[in-house]
Amino acid sequence: MDNYPRNMKELEANFGTEEACRAYLYGLRWPTGFLCPKCKGDKAWRATDLLWTCQSCRHQTSVIAGTIFERTHQPLPLWFRAIWWVTTQKNGASALGLQRVLGISYKTAWTWLHKIRRAMVRPGRERLQGEIEVDETYIGALDEEAHGRRKGRKALIVVATQADGKRIGRIRMRKISDAGSDSLLPFIQDFIEPGSLVHTDGWLGYSPLSRHGYEHRVTVIGGRPKTATELLPRVHLVVSLLKRWLLGTHQGAVSFEHLDYYLDEFCFRFNRRTSRSRGMLFYRLLQQAMAVEPTPYKRIALGIKRPKHKG
Repeated sequence: MDNYPRNMKELEANFGTEEACRAYLYGLRWPTGFLCPKCKGDKAWRATDLLWTCQSCRHQTSVIAGTIFERTHQPLPLWFRAIWWVTTQKNGASALGLQRVLGISYKTAWTWLHKIRRAMVRPGRERLQGEIEVDETYIGALDEEAHGRRKGRKALIVVATQADGKRIGRIRMRKISDAGSDSLLPFIQDFIEPGSLVHTDGWLGYSPLSRHGYEHRVTVIGGRPKTATELLPRVHLVVSLLKRWLLGTHQGAVSFEHLDYYLDEFCFRFNRRTSRSRGMLFYRLLQQAMAVEPTPYKRIALGIKRPKHKG
């Protein structure tokens, strides 16, 4: 095996024990050797099968402390199978599907998927650059009393798509409270490199862009869907695929409180749609899982908001 399994047979052969999984995670977390999370000391001894003791400050830690696996009551080989299954599902992963595959409870499957989704955003990832299309759309049931860009009972999201010739490059998404510049500008500053060409419709919420280091191209669409699709083709295609994915994989059963994490999953899959190696995706997702802070079930279930992703 290289740095990652190429198929299920290699996964089972190499990660069938707790010790093998911990050794692999050790290499992902500390690729150049132990590093104390408290004092940054680089020397430690193994106190137990699970704990390492820092030689400098005597702080004890385990390889999974401070990661999505912290305080898990399930064996790590089961977690590895779950992450492998998630990365091999081209159309997305549902809690019901994971429950059936692993034989775990629905609550555990649901919680694990939300933890894994939090690892789908790489800390410090690069911002989009070049030519970017940006637009907003609604997710949810139609509210007849909502007009224009008011939210009503629906969730409003903003989508950015990077041009790659005539094709679509990387994408970013976020749920926003409204379509004002106080919501749109932070999204663009978080996810799009200054100096990029940002192509939008004529909505006034985008008017501050040129004052913040962006080249701003405005196309007045006039409310005709066909024209909008033609003039902002990449972003409208991505929105169409997103809505189809939410209805197909999740039957539309996505709460607004957790919508951002489903958007992260969609972006993770879309941005890696041309990858030929599922094993590499497994490796990258595990690598990111070791860099993401733990989120207890109660925090997930209550829909407590996370800090905004930068870049």
